[in-house]
Amino acid sequence: MVKFFQHTFKYEYNWDCVTLAFWLRYPNPFASHVESVDVIDRYIDPNTGVLRTTRLILKRGVIPKWGRGLIKNSEACIIEESMVNPKNKTMITLTKNITHARAMQVEEWQTYRVDPNNREYTQVKTEAKIISNFGWGLTDRVELLGIKKFTDNTMKSRKGMSHVLEMIREKRGRGFMTS
Repeated sequence: MVKFFQHTFKYEYNWDCVTLAFWLRYPNPFASHVESVDVIDRYIDPNTGVLRTTRLILKRGVIPKWGRGLIKNSEACIIEESMVNPKNKTMITLTKNITHARAMQVEEWQTYRVDPNNREYTQVKTEAKIISNFGWGLTDRVELLGIKKFTDNTMKSRKGMSHVLEMIREKRGRGFMTS
């Protein structure tokens, strides 16, 4: 059975700052599990002006005791694809793991846009799907663990983004990114 997650969150920063923070979010004190981030491909679509980027993210996680005999390596490779449309001020990201996908596949979509109620804020809609094909009667247990970890990590991710946004705000006060 598939588990789903959906949440909408508002950053009290404008879209330009939030999308910049997205690219600068690693390293931060709330993401010590992220080992590296590498750009695989990046180009501007000549027809639409949309910036398309594919990145490879290496993360190290903690495997629960009951899963350590089944999964030996705690490193996970994640593919992140993004589309930034500066004209309509939207950024859409798709992130999914490419290692350990049989045990648990996590697909996350995020849409960043100007908040419709306050143009100085940014709304982020997060949707995720967690699927396990593990078998052996562990599928539901793995998916429940996945949805719990995803929910917990979403909170950490927001704290990390807020940390980076605050750093941008401080630098802006010193002449960085002035409008």
